[in-house]
Amino acid sequence: MLDDYRQVVEDNEVFVAVEAATVTGVLVMQPEDSDMLLVNIAVLPACKGKGLGKVLMQFCEAYSRQAGCQGIRLYTHERMTENIEIYQKLGYVQTHRAQAHGFARVFMRKPL
Repeated sequence: MLDDYRQVVEDNEVFVAVEAATVTGVLVMQPEDSDMLLVNIAVLPACKGKGLGKVLMQFCEAYSRQAGCQGIRLYTHERMTENIEIYQKLGYVQTHRAQAHGFARVFMRKPL
């Protein structure tokens, strides 16, 4: 990942999950129009499969509702089929596909 995280923290809503002084997950969100854009969600590989990703997504939804957002939007690479399936199970629907910054992306949204 090539992002300058100092700038990411300044420009977005950033939350981390911590267990035993170790960052186990991160959530980066940005209010955009009437929705919240989920910029990034990541879970430490050793913590995958334990429900942390779902907890982070639930937090994103609760935080977005409290902020008065009407929905949550996100995107992922079209090859990330496992992620797409997870998002669909959580109620996200595909809105469109497009090339963005050289990547084939799937754009999704969930109304709140």
